[in-house]
This record gives sequence, C-alpha cells and structure tokens, in this order.
Amino acid sequence: MPIRAVVWGENVHEQHNKIVAGVYPDGMHQCIADTLNTDPEITATTATLQEPEHGLTKERLAETDVLLWWGHAAHGDVSDEVVERVCDAVWSGMGMVFLHSAHFAKPFKRLMGSPCNLTWREAGERERLWVTSRNHPITTGLPDSFELEMEEMYGEPFGVPEPLETVFISWFQGGEVFRSGLTYKRGAGNVFYFRPGHETYPTYHNTHVQTVLKNGVKWAFNPMARIADPNIAPNVPVEAAPEKIEERGPKLHADGEEGFR
Repeated sequence: MPIRAVVWGENVHEQHNKIVAGVYPDGMHQCIADTLNTDPEITATTATLQEPEHGLTKERLAETDVLLWWGHAAHGDVSDEVVERVCDAVWSGMGMVFLHSAHFAKPFKRLMGSPCNLTWREAGERERLWVTSRNHPITTGLPDSFELEMEEMYGEPFGVPEPLETVFISWFQGGEVFRSGLTYKRGAGNVFYFRPGHETYPTYHNTHVQTVLKNGVKWAFNPMARIADPNIAPNVPVEAAPEKIEERGPKLHADGEEGFR
C-alpha cells in the first residue's frame, strides 16, 4: 500500500503575487504533490489554509501517513485547534515534513518548543547544499553536493533544539551557512525539516530537491499503528503495580482520579 501523503500549502502568495503564480501556476502545494505522485510508493493529495478546518480534519489526519507543511505569510491565521490536532497526530506516529519558512509555523514551533529563529536575506543568492550523512535514507540518489542558482538566504544561528541528525548543510553566496536538513523524533512521530523552497524561485522544480522530498516522505513514514491517545497520563492503582506494594503515606488524589494539568 502506498504511503499516504498530504501536502499542506498556505496558498496565499500564489493568489496575490504574479511572480509566484507564474512559477507555480497550480500552487506550490500542487507542484509538490505532483512530484510525490511520480513515485509509485507514494500517493499525495493537498490541503490549504482556505479550506474548512484548513483541510485537516481529525478524520483526514487519521488517514495521513505523512503531512508536508509549507507556510509563510499567514502563520497566525492557522487555527490553534488544528495545530493541536496536527501535533497530536505526530505524537501518535504520523510523519511530518516542514518546508522552508515553515520554521515559523505554529506546529513546528509547538513541536520544537523553541523560538525557531534565524537570520535571512532575500537576494536571489546561489545556494550550495552539502550532504553531511552519505548513508542516510533522505540522501539516497544525491551527489555529495548540489546547487540552487537562486534562493533566499537562511543563516545560523538557528534557534531549534539539537537534532537527531543533520542531513544537509547549506552555504550561500554571501558567506552564511545553515543546517538545512534536520531530523527529529517527537513522540512516535518522525519529523524532517528541509530549508529550500522560497516561493519566488523555482526550487521545487529542481530534480535534486524533488528527490529529497520523496526520500523525506519515505523516511518520515512510520508503518506502526498509531498511539490511540498520546496525551494520556493514567493514575495506576496500587493493585495494578508490576510488583506487589503496600500503599503508604498521605496522597492528593483519590484512586482513579485524573492528575493536575
């Protein structure tokens, strides 16, 4: 059965900026989904900010193996309820791929628990991405480095937690460097952040970038059954302890009572 991917796109710049519309006439989300659908191991659909519940209902997420997220101009317009729903899905085992300016997306900041800030410059600079882990599944089929002729610069320091792995490091024409491919584990979910993808440049038409997207989805996919409730924190009664114990001392909670949150 193919990996079920959903590409979530903010779909704002494509509607209001002629340059972006010219590069991605069907939207960046559709371009990415079309790329993923060239791989027989993946089936991709799309969802956008403008749809009811941003296209990410509880039922839709339950049927999503990997969610890809691109946002930039409207991070604040994303419903907090949907953010929590997405994070719950990740903690339960759904894979997640955050792209470019999604470093400031609400779900990414929620999952990272950090400011996720960086330095940046929009000057159409050449970017060279270096593979830092040759045997990593996300780098399969890539050369040791590849270039994007025009991209937005993101520079260190990047205000995120130390990753499990750094898969790519970027160098920009102006001299800055950036950790452009990072992996994390959040709950039962695999999370991949991939930096390239500024909307005014044809980054998602690049064959190497397309390879990373497909590899990233496959890496993020978790074939295990989802955890039913990743937030559960049960009060375990004395008689259910793995070893026999006797209850001693005063306590705050009655048997079976929920803890404070």
